Amino acid sequence: MPRHSPSLDRATPDRIAEAALLLVDEDGPEALTFRALASRLEISLASLQRRCTDLAGLLDLCLDHLAAQLPEAGPDAAWATATETRFTALYRLLADRPGLLALRGTRPWLGPHLLARLVEPQLADSLAAGMTPEEAITAYRRMYLLTLGSAGFVDHRAAKAAQAATRTALAALDPEEFPALSGNLAAIVPAVTDHEVYYGALRQLIRAADPVRNNNPSKKSKDIRP
Repeated sequence: MPRHSPSLDRATPDRIAEAALLLVDEDGPEALTFRALASRLEISLASLQRRCTDLAGLLDLCLDHLAAQLPEAGPDAAWATATETRFTALYRLLADRPGLLALRGTRPWLGPHLLARLVEPQLADSLAAGMTPEEAITAYRRMYLLTLGSAGFVDHRAAKAAQAATRTALAALDPEEFPALSGNLAAIVPAVTDHEVYYGALRQLIRAADPVRNNNPSKKSKDIRP
């Protein structure tokens, strides 16, 4: 009978993901190495590599660990309400993890939890509401890309620093060459980290795609804020 390994007990997927996310949060994305993570978990490098063979596998593990936190919309929720619930939850989750987003780069995110909590129910709800498959995937992609871009554009956990950097860069511009930018710093700088910019854009996309509104032009959904 093979010997039981306490090291593997400490190297469960959830423990690995939690330790990796904490390492990135505390020390930045560049600190996430297999050696540093194995040390934090108090396991051997070989034990860690058995669970995730490379950085891509480790990132997939972390992303799907986070996706398990996404809420499930109620079965009776209107399409617009369920859609806003799913995507705002994804936005908040990603905006709180700037280091992980930086590491993720352009990698596809297709883990089982994301597919089960976001992609499948969103597409299923859209089809059930009357969208064609093409309409459903187009609406999904627009909202998904908006969410990724809005969450990853700046470090939302360091809003003051992001605003200060923006102000410094714009203040250095020649006012004659860039009058719109240099002359409106008071409006531009706060918008860089304003979450309502995302929420407003998401609601516009939802209203434009809402099959209830599209199939009944005279009926306005009461399930989503204007």
